[in-house]
Amino acid sequence: MSKSFFQNTIALVYDFDGTLSPQPMQEYTVLPKIGVEPAQFWAMVNREARDTESDPMLVYMRHILEALERVRVDVKREDFAAMARAIEYFPGVATWFARMNAYVRKRSRGQAKLQHYLISAGQKEILDGVSIRRHFKRIYASEYHFNHHGIATFPKLLVTDTMKTQFMFRINKGIEAVTESINEHMPEEERPIPFQNIVYVGDGMTDVPSMALTKKSGGHTVAVYDPKGKGRATCVKLLEARRADFIAEADFRAGSRLTRRVRLLLDAIVADIAYRREAYECRAENERPSRSGEGAH
Repeated sequence: MSKSFFQNTIALVYDFDGTLSPQPMQEYTVLPKIGVEPAQFWAMVNREARDTESDPMLVYMRHILEALERVRVDVKREDFAAMARAIEYFPGVATWFARMNAYVRKRSRGQAKLQHYLISAGQKEILDGVSIRRHFKRIYASEYHFNHHGIATFPKLLVTDTMKTQFMFRINKGIEAVTESINEHMPEEERPIPFQNIVYVGDGMTDVPSMALTKKSGGHTVAVYDPKGKGRATCVKLLEARRADFIAEADFRAGSRLTRRVRLLLDAIVADIAYRREAYECRAENERPSRSGEGAH
């Protein structure tokens, strides 16, 4: 046994597009930059992905670079980050993180802490410029390679629906750098953030692999939908399939149904942490001394 109980960190893990923000981040940022109508652009991407059996995100990232070349616009890392200022959020998102942190501190009497993570198929270069960036311990998202002139030239990291699960394990094992392997076995009791301490918040079918993994591993999931859109039916399917513990409108303000339901999950995790800490200390108090020296003459 380690010297003290350490699995007292709770992770709230979010998708971005459709979860924290109503529209895909590209529709606020890079698509207006190149003068492309979003519906037409996504239809083209999806059509090519079907016809060529390609990954839609790779098709999207290539088309962005080709469009920038056509309009003769060089886009550097700082340009993507600057575009992020145009992104809009669902109500209450700006104050959500501080409120949830304070709630966990209060309910756990300082015995548990909350960390926020973002896993998105969108662009990390954009997400690094969002106004809520400081609240996330780590952001995992697709990335471009930038050449020696600082210009985006090709995709260097692709985050797909299924690849998101890799990052769930990184959070779980505390091996957060993508350059480090997570394939070595790690006993459950050594993992800094066990899955039962994780709440995954998403909005649709692209979140199914992460939700399924989280639920199967003892964690918790919430599906949100834009009341102005058509996402509620999808969330109901996730609820019926038991991939989501709860569904709610994407209203992050204090007093909303979403806030109440996430707080309920946090209450359950805080209570579980308190139980596991007490059980750990009870075992430590009553651990028998080593018998390795007995019988020696």
